[in-house]
Amino acid sequence: MKLPRAPLSVFGFGLIWAFLLLFVLFPLTRIFYDAVTNEMGQFTLRNFQDFFTDSFYLRAFWRSMALGLAAVVTTSVIGIAVAFLIVRYDFPYRTLFSYLTMTPMILPPLVGVLGFVFILGRAGTVNILLMDWFGMQQPINFMYGMHGILLVETVHLFPMMTLSILDALAKVDPTLEEAAQGMGANGWKRFWSITLPLTTPGYVSGALLVFIWTFADFITPLVLGVQDLLAPQAYLNIMQFVDRKIFRMGIVISALLVLLAIVFVLAARQYVAIKDYSSLAYSKVERRRLGPFQRWLAVGVLSLLMLVCVIPQAGVMLAAVGRGWALTPFPVNYTLEFFKAVSIDTPKFIVNSFLYAGLALLLCLIVGVPMAWIMARTRAPGRKTMDALTTLILAIPGTAIGIAYIRAFNIPLPLIGIPLTGMWIILPLVLAVRRLPYTVRGSFSSLQLVHPAMEEAAANVGASKLRTFRDITVPLVWKGILVGALFSFIMSIQEASATIFLTLGGWEMIPFGIFTFYIAGSQSQAAALGVILIAVCAASLYVVNRIAGTRVGGLFG
Repeated sequence: MKLPRAPLSVFGFGLIWAFLLLFVLFPLTRIFYDAVTNEMGQFTLRNFQDFFTDSFYLRAFWRSMALGLAAVVTTSVIGIAVAFLIVRYDFPYRTLFSYLTMTPMILPPLVGVLGFVFILGRAGTVNILLMDWFGMQQPINFMYGMHGILLVETVHLFPMMTLSILDALAKVDPTLEEAAQGMGANGWKRFWSITLPLTTPGYVSGALLVFIWTFADFITPLVLGVQDLLAPQAYLNIMQFVDRKIFRMGIVISALLVLLAIVFVLAARQYVAIKDYSSLAYSKVERRRLGPFQRWLAVGVLSLLMLVCVIPQAGVMLAAVGRGWALTPFPVNYTLEFFKAVSIDTPKFIVNSFLYAGLALLLCLIVGVPMAWIMARTRAPGRKTMDALTTLILAIPGTAIGIAYIRAFNIPLPLIGIPLTGMWIILPLVLAVRRLPYTVRGSFSSLQLVHPAMEEAAANVGASKLRTFRDITVPLVWKGILVGALFSFIMSIQEASATIFLTLGGWEMIPFGIFTFYIAGSQSQAAALGVILIAVCAASLYVVNRIAGTRVGGLFG
């Protein structure tokens, strides 16, 4: 029996909310419940009291805050400069640099930190060359410590800031800057007074993501020997199964990570909301041609930046094909046997990654595209809450989500008697939840560029909403849907922070394989998996860049 159109729409709307309630709100609620209860389920704030009266955890908290703010500063300086050069000026190889500045995003932090260690570590290429050439007796500590974490996070995350600023700059009306110039404002004053304030929405979204990403990354600090940060402590406390009090503290830290993400998102939205950006819309910008010296200075600065970005990728590639790389600047011999070991002898990492990321992508499309349509085309109750929840998902640390899923879904399901954490399907689910905002944002941004009158015209000649969406809307917004979906895939296939808590034997994805190989001392196998992951993400990112260009920044907020 065919359901009437209105009940069918209500049914679909209800299914989307059921998904969000079950796989987003319920796990987050559960982790807060665990944080404010004791072993007998009684309400208590003792757990938080223990945290805020412990000098070690307080130091970890403030060091995490300082690291996140430092990453925002460094990525802001680089990201704003690169975005302004690419959008506002014309110089040699500008198109090439606009693509290359996105490439660090294909390098997961885990792979990036390994690459940096291979080149800049105590026994890395640079230190070996310095000792050989200059007779140095002790290696220079380029990597181990907070400064090394900041270097890795900056290189990995500055493209996120660049893309957010690029998208915002593309919406700044050039006539506003021309008017300021006509009133005597020079280039620097014009930038600070007019251009930069108008990029606030994009900048705030980029800064928020950089801060939270850095704040919640536990793998990079652990590899670089830093444990007194919140995210590493959450991981270490949860992964030990001996002391219940320490385990509970891991849950408290995870709840704090979520709470801080909520506070930061609300503060950012409020800050943007109190300002007027009604003049912002995508506009064609005529790029200024730089003088000969300035032109090649821009090329030189961007080339130097790209050289730094290539360091980790070169390190991973050399480790993947090198043999006998110990106390020598470069490998002694070269071989492809490590690729054979991880792709033919043990293909589960690659097969699982494509399977789980592919299923997550399918879920993102099934849930995310209708969500975007509801937010852009309807006045359904709760659509603003849906929009806020999408933003929140983007900001919640993967560490906290992974721990929340452990606590929420470790109960045997009715009829089958197996908890969801004991079934591999939980990995595509957590990946879909983590990366759903990219599909939603990509689809939503495209829908906003399509005038509703085109859909109303189809409805006036008798087309159903489903047929209108299929025959009119989708052909006009498919690029945005594809870009958002590909970004969801890129971020899913390199996800480690959430899945590492949920992975059981036989379910391992590429990031988990890299981590376990490295911990076990099999660095070449870890590097080989890293190269494969880079290649997959690079191909996907190339397609994204070809389709969306600078407007991909709209995916972040």
